[in-house]
Amino acid sequence: MTTASDQSLKNKSQHGFVPLAIARIKGAQRANQIAIYLIYAAIISFMVFGTIASIKAFHDNQLLYQLFYNLPYALIALSIPIIIYDALVIYRYRLNQPSMIALSIGVSTIVLIAGLLFADTAWLGLACWVGVAFLFKVSFKRFFNFLEAEAEADIVEDS
Repeated sequence: MTTASDQSLKNKSQHGFVPLAIARIKGAQRANQIAIYLIYAAIISFMVFGTIASIKAFHDNQLLYQLFYNLPYALIALSIPIIIYDALVIYRYRLNQPSMIALSIGVSTIVLIAGLLFADTAWLGLACWVGVAFLFKVSFKRFFNFLEAEAEADIVEDS
């Protein structure tokens, strides 16, 4: 037997997702967009400072070299906690297969740690994290496209 509050909750939910869950997923999508902006900033800083550092007049400038070499790594590393939060939200609301989430996070972590320990480099591991951010962007986009399509189907059925 359903109560009146259960019935009103069902009316307010969108295909099994309560408004709080949708708000949390939208927040994670915004956080993922911040992570992607950090990745774009890393790419742009690599290109800009690399170009400036390659000019003959700036060959000996250590500040430019450090900005060229370390700033992109730092920007991508700042996006990792955001990506992990997105992974937890995606896992919690089953927006993607759990094995896919575990594989992407696990491989990225292993490659990053192995690169730092054995190869003394982080570029391949951080490149893996870049891919994970874009994978999650697609997951969020598919989810909200699904909600829009279902809402349009409900409107057509009601007419």
